[in-house]
Amino acid sequence: MTACGLFDDRTEPAPDPLAPLIAEALHLAAQHEAAIASYPELADRLGPIAQAHRAHAAELAKVTRVTLPSNTPTASASPATGDLRATLAALRTAEQQGQDSARQACVQAPEGRAALVGSIAAARATHVEVVR
Repeated sequence: MTACGLFDDRTEPAPDPLAPLIAEALHLAAQHEAAIASYPELADRLGPIAQAHRAHAAELAKVTRVTLPSNTPTASASPATGDLRATLAALRTAEQQGQDSARQACVQAPEGRAALVGSIAAARATHVEVVR
């Protein structure tokens, strides 16, 4: 009976509470990259933001011991569904939501992780201003 695993009391560990921030950072990076693909004139403005999101994902991955995907598709994250103003508005909304989730994660993070998550929340606050 024990070979079938029914009575095996080993449970999978719970996902790290910061894992959603990794996925969110990668998604935000992909959104900015998609906007740049649609509007190359935004590259100087949005490129550093996309890079910052990727750097945040990498740091969070180190802390949580999560392996980042080797590539992140940008097509599904494309905010460029209208004109330039609509694209920037969509990015601003995404950054505001990202800032809110990072702020909540910071409040709930253990002491050793709060500084990292707090700096991510602060960076996202500046991103909101850049995409105005």
